[in-house]
Amino acid sequence: MDFRHTPKVEALQGRVRAFMDQHVVPRIGAWNEEVERGIYPVSFMADLKALARDEGLWNLFLPDLRAGEPGTRLTNLEYAPLAEIMGRVAWASEVFNCSAPDTGNMELLHLFATEAQREQWLKPLLAGEIRSAFAMTEPDVASSDATNIQTVIARDGSDYVINGRKWYITNAAHPDCRVMIVMGKTNPGADRHHQQSMVLVPMDTPGVTVLRNIPVMHHHAAHGHCELLLRNVRVPAANLLGPEGEGFMMAQARLGPGRIHHCMRCIGEAELALELMVGRSRERSTFGRKLHEHGVVAEWIARSRMEIEQARLLVLKAAWMIDEVGAEAARMEIALIKAIVPTMLANVADRAIQAFGAMGTGPDTPLAAIWTGARALRLADGPDEVHLRSIARLELRAGRERR
Repeated sequence: MDFRHTPKVEALQGRVRAFMDQHVVPRIGAWNEEVERGIYPVSFMADLKALARDEGLWNLFLPDLRAGEPGTRLTNLEYAPLAEIMGRVAWASEVFNCSAPDTGNMELLHLFATEAQREQWLKPLLAGEIRSAFAMTEPDVASSDATNIQTVIARDGSDYVINGRKWYITNAAHPDCRVMIVMGKTNPGADRHHQQSMVLVPMDTPGVTVLRNIPVMHHHAAHGHCELLLRNVRVPAANLLGPEGEGFMMAQARLGPGRIHHCMRCIGEAELALELMVGRSRERSTFGRKLHEHGVVAEWIARSRMEIEQARLLVLKAAWMIDEVGAEAARMEIALIKAIVPTMLANVADRAIQAFGAMGTGPDTPLAAIWTGARALRLADGPDEVHLRSIARLELRAGRERR
């Protein structure tokens, strides 16, 4: 495994970093102010996206672009350091059309959509003209096991009729969200991994009701983490995404790359938290010493650097594995990073908050938001316990083979 950045990636790192410094970071204050005033999408987002696209910093996440599709073809390993830079500002990935859940949805459409579905939904998503949502989790069942899903997708002549309730559906409150991929059961009599299917549902379909935008850890996201009611939602059978009964397999195909993208961005957030902690420790004094001269604070800094480097190397290994052998063969590495990286980020952010004192808990630094996001990410895309279970099962299987 060779994790050295190629000249191509080094050049892209410089370009993404320069774009962030020149166009994104100076607008953080304006972003926060407009979102607090209820202006969303914020007034300058379309201009930033157009500029990023003009500069060729667009759709960097998708390794298998077809001819004519906008974007730069990169491997997962090449994309990782770029996602890390974007991750330093929570909303920056959208500027480059690299934000969740759109990236995962574009991956699904890229892999499984018909030509008509590609034309209607993938093209405008790749162009950044619309946003999307992925409706899998439900309030009435433990959705960490996707086979539990209870939403019914029933065939009725040339249509599917959908009934169910979904929640924590990211992007569902975004004004530009035009379509969601709904996962539900089409074949309840099949074996447990072939009961589910995915259907493309336009947000304006009759029967789709956004009940509420649920705050996460008391944080209200303008794009939404919404509870949805699907009551007799009727869509054409042509809206089926992929084969009927293959929804579980498709969900696993989607979640693998999505999980590694989250972890890539977390590394950038952790670097920012550490930088802030180091800066604070050099500025502030207590009991006649700078903070970094106190042994406990010096240890926070050292442990944070150690943990970030360990996590980064494991993320790069997972990216390399996906590129070399595919997400299925890299499932151990994907589970490892999803269980390790959010906790690492939360720990680094927690130390930085402690170094800042009361200021670290307020809006004058991004630390509280970073910690909140890290804590929530220990549940999103599967809770830690599910990934630990997967890791243990794979390790036990390998142990049996060694014996």
